[in-house]
Amino acid sequence: MRRAGACVAMLGALACLGVGSLSLPSARAEPLLVDLSDHLVKITAGFVGTDVLVFGAISGPGDIVVVVKGPAKDLIVRKKSRVAGMWLNRDSLTFVRAPTFYSVAATRPLAEFVPLALLQRQGIGVEHLRLEERGAATEGEVAEFRLGLVRNKQGEGLYAREVAKIAVLAGGLFRADLSFPANVPTGAYTVEVYLIRDGDVASAQTTPLVVSNVGVGADVHFFAHGHAALYGVFAVLLALLAGWAASAAFRRG
Repeated sequence: MRRAGACVAMLGALACLGVGSLSLPSARAEPLLVDLSDHLVKITAGFVGTDVLVFGAISGPGDIVVVVKGPAKDLIVRKKSRVAGMWLNRDSLTFVRAPTFYSVAATRPLAEFVPLALLQRQGIGVEHLRLEERGAATEGEVAEFRLGLVRNKQGEGLYAREVAKIAVLAGGLFRADLSFPANVPTGAYTVEVYLIRDGDVASAQTTPLVVSNVGVGADVHFFAHGHAALYGVFAVLLALLAGWAASAAFRRG
């Protein structure tokens, strides 16, 4: 039912954008039209992850690439070294304003239709992410820390390991499901959609997406981050109260 509703919403939105139901857009139409099934991902207490549908239409031939980037944040990557028989964090490197979430979807394997120079220029694929480091490091060390960053994020499920598939429908329509795990960071995201034609970008569009806490969980989150000291006191008092209640119940039993 959810997928059927999303498809109905997709066709309705495309109709509003001026795209015929199953006919190719006219010559004067925009070469690329894109939208999302939802521009807000709501994280509640029972959130276990979700999918967001990206859909649209193209005028004429071409392939589609979708790049999703999460909120930028300074990310520290640490390297362990063996000291006196123990593994300790010794060296570290900070990547400035790196995406905390990253995924790519395409109509077919990128190597089949996107030149390497274009991948590097647009930062498409984790191996081509444009990352700026802070601190002194050699080129080899930066490459090693960069691999560590990607490996860590992939382990958390926040950097996609593979390029997802975009389904191409009749009449120049396309769709893809963007997957967000339960631990998806909150904040502002961008969904970048590229129309690739003859090895170059024929058109591009960026659509915003917000991931936000809602409900009681959001209130607790904002209170904990805005009043950390007071939240800590409450947490300790609550733990003491819970311990006292459990002890009293045990004595009565």
